[in-house]
Amino acid sequence: MFQRIAWALCAALICAAAQAAPTPTVVRVETGRLQGVASDGVLAFKGVPFAAAPVGDLRWRPPQRPAAWSGVRSAAALGKDCLQGPIPGDPGLGTDLAEDCLFLNVWRPADATRGKLPVMVWIYGGGLVNGGTQPAIYQGDAFARRGLVFVSINYRLGRFGFFAHPALTAEHPDEPMANYGYMDQIAALQWIQRNIAAFGGDPSNVTVFGESAGGYSVHTLLTSPMAKGLFHRAIVESGGGRDQLGATADLAGGEAIGVAFARSQGIETDGPAALAALRALPADKVVSGLSMRTFLFQRPVTYSGPMADGKVVTGAPETAYRAGRFAGVPIIAGANGADLGLNFAPNLDALLAPFGADRAAALAAYDPQSTGALPEIRAKVGLDQMMLEPARFVATEFAAHGLPAYEYRFDYVGDALKPEHPKGAAHASEIPYVFDTYGAPYIAMVSAKHAGEASEADRAVARTIQAYWVNFAKTGDPNGPGLPAWPLYDPAQDELMLFGPDGRATAVPDPLKTRLDLVAATRAAK
Repeated sequence: MFQRIAWALCAALICAAAQAAPTPTVVRVETGRLQGVASDGVLAFKGVPFAAAPVGDLRWRPPQRPAAWSGVRSAAALGKDCLQGPIPGDPGLGTDLAEDCLFLNVWRPADATRGKLPVMVWIYGGGLVNGGTQPAIYQGDAFARRGLVFVSINYRLGRFGFFAHPALTAEHPDEPMANYGYMDQIAALQWIQRNIAAFGGDPSNVTVFGESAGGYSVHTLLTSPMAKGLFHRAIVESGGGRDQLGATADLAGGEAIGVAFARSQGIETDGPAALAALRALPADKVVSGLSMRTFLFQRPVTYSGPMADGKVVTGAPETAYRAGRFAGVPIIAGANGADLGLNFAPNLDALLAPFGADRAAALAAYDPQSTGALPEIRAKVGLDQMMLEPARFVATEFAAHGLPAYEYRFDYVGDALKPEHPKGAAHASEIPYVFDTYGAPYIAMVSAKHAGEASEADRAVARTIQAYWVNFAKTGDPNGPGLPAWPLYDPAQDELMLFGPDGRATAVPDPLKTRLDLVAATRAAK
């Protein structure tokens, strides 16, 4: 009797100890063991190297496999973000920077019994010259709590990420070249294929998504032969879809710009000596103040942006989509109601000239009150040309190829920020809702006049849009219980999901159809 009681007590103690045991926080990847941190139901592994440091002789080389380490490497802190010019006050930029920056971060549910989990991979924006994984709005805890493995990745920026020179071309003529930032993204996706199972992720269910330049990057991945098979769904937030972001026509054009940069640094030689001198330049000289502001508004003649190299970038997304040369995966594409629209037409005649015979119709559509106000009309035309019509074009092309496509427009402004954004949701403002990180720190950072916590309406919008994104990552369909129905995109119906100013998500015929049809006609006429 006593022995049976003793055994029962022992079994109960063992069971209680097992229940109280901490979540295992060490995983083994191909290069060694990583020590993560468990907090509030999430297990995070940060600052994980997915490639060797791109410094010294590896500056302007395709990413190489990282070195192994002995023992257990701490993965408690985010790694360095990639070097870039500063833009004070931008909530999408980190501050701890280095040329050695090829790190990624992984969040997963702390519950280790869930089996293979869908994987989401975030690619930040910033014009390919700014950005990183450090900002608070990009942390993946909320996605992990919804049952995903969430990964954010760094990639080289500016001249570190996009650079060509005749000496580089001659050094390794058979290697991919010029688009090193895109190569970093591909290398990170390859690392995920090899290692994500260690975190409970399913390498056969990977969704890539990004905003602005991150969205442009998703288009590159969708159309690049080098990214084939590395992901299975895609989400493009404010990423255009017709033209390649800042792309030089070809490698030769990029080489000429590289020579101009070398000369600006006093490097007049060519061949191996020029390349050695370029690689010996201090990192801050390579940056030379390059940021989104200087790139967009000063257009420096010593920076090329991406190049059509024939291996990583084969041309504009529009050409590939029309020809059916792209990854056949489900897609979500959309943009914001008051998104970015870079049009610098000096007067109304120049602005309306591309509409040709439709000039009068365009003027009526974009200036129905006959105000003649160039800045306002130009902003709307630029928005449609750069963001809204290309998103519709992408959804149309995917649907035409028999692929699930969903279009959205985000036009909700948080309650605390409404006074500063009366025209609607600005570029990138959907991000903290998608990540469910909208709150007082974000509001204080982006607002010079207003502060406050997220309202219940703000939080409801975040819960809704993140639920759509999570459902899509899990199944390729954003719909789910308790959510308004989001129809597949059908060009004949031209319906999109509108995240409206009132906070409601509603499937509606595109209210800007007339404008977008006019813009599409200008593309067809080229």
